[in-house]
Amino acid sequence: MDKVRVGVIGIGNMGSGHVRMIRDHECGDDLVLTAIADINPQRLEWAKTQVGEDVKLFDNATALMESGLVDAVTIAVPHYSHPPLVIEALEHNLHVLCEKPAGVYTKQVREMNEAAAKSDRVFALMFNQRTNHIYRKMHELIHSGELGEIKRVNWIITNWYRSQFYYDSGSWRATWKGEGGGVLLNQCPHNLDLLQWICGMPVKMRAFCHNGLWRNIEVEDDVTAYFEYANGASGVFVTSVSDAPGTNRFEITCDGGKLVCEDEKLKLWKITPGQKEFNATNRADVFGQPEVEVIDVQTDGLSPQHQGVLRAFGGAILRGEPLVARGEEGINGLTLSNAMHLSSWLDKTVDIPFDEDLFYNELQKRVATSVVKETQAVFADTSGSYNVEKK
Repeated sequence: MDKVRVGVIGIGNMGSGHVRMIRDHECGDDLVLTAIADINPQRLEWAKTQVGEDVKLFDNATALMESGLVDAVTIAVPHYSHPPLVIEALEHNLHVLCEKPAGVYTKQVREMNEAAAKSDRVFALMFNQRTNHIYRKMHELIHSGELGEIKRVNWIITNWYRSQFYYDSGSWRATWKGEGGGVLLNQCPHNLDLLQWICGMPVKMRAFCHNGLWRNIEVEDDVTAYFEYANGASGVFVTSVSDAPGTNRFEITCDGGKLVCEDEKLKLWKITPGQKEFNATNRADVFGQPEVEVIDVQTDGLSPQHQGVLRAFGGAILRGEPLVARGEEGINGLTLSNAMHLSSWLDKTVDIPFDEDLFYNELQKRVATSVVKETQAVFADTSGSYNVEKK
């Protein structure tokens, strides 16, 4: 095989971007668009205006998978359907790239990961923010050990304002039954993935998730969470959809200094010696502090984003090249959001890992009272959100 024949399942806002990027070879030449599936006839009519007759259209995912026209699929459908469609694709011996999040609850995603473990197909997740040059550099600095162990993490991420019109644009949006959550499941999966990718997994969580605080929705639109790591380090994560202007400040304090990502820049306050050593040896000044060097951290400036994830997906299938994010890793960020929800629902601190059956039962209580909205779907132009690779 010298080309990967790809079918796109789900052509809403994100899936339509997959169609465009593969069709226009924005992610290289390894991937070739050969099929599209969507259950919405209007979206299939749209597809006819975007692709030639050589791209076959299907009104359901199973028919596409059974067509023999594809070697791989990308999945961009509502959250609850991610795990079952991934499992079905793997059972059809297809390679899979799934949009975020991995699913709605970890118990379901764990079943998906078990299916992936039994398969020899490539399984990837669209965690495109891992390609961002600043987050890659933060990962490199933390995991190199250069700054010592983490002491404190703070991330305030509120710069994705969403008006009521956004929530009214789809019947499934911001409902327990349709989406499985609010800002944590829709906007924050990338951030929660980055948090665990760079800083590791905490062991305790206490969160306050406010449902419909700022918008007329049944799920959370404002969250403040406190968490702890096994080494005693602590963290705070704050997110909301109502702040204008919003903030995106990611701060990691380590024994050897502090990293701050803000305004698309990365700064390092590096201390010499490290805090622990200085504390143990300082006998000169009762108010003494380690020396600080402020560094504007340089990066390679490249952020290939969705195109980079798709390019890596093709390379992994054809040449065994590394993925940006393995599909099995999606459970980690979802564990964080599930823990936040569960802590808020129970109004107490929860351990990580938590009782997955308890989470599922609590979720089902909310699904049972969820109201499906009657609204006309609105499809937004997301082409400007894909951050074409900077060179």
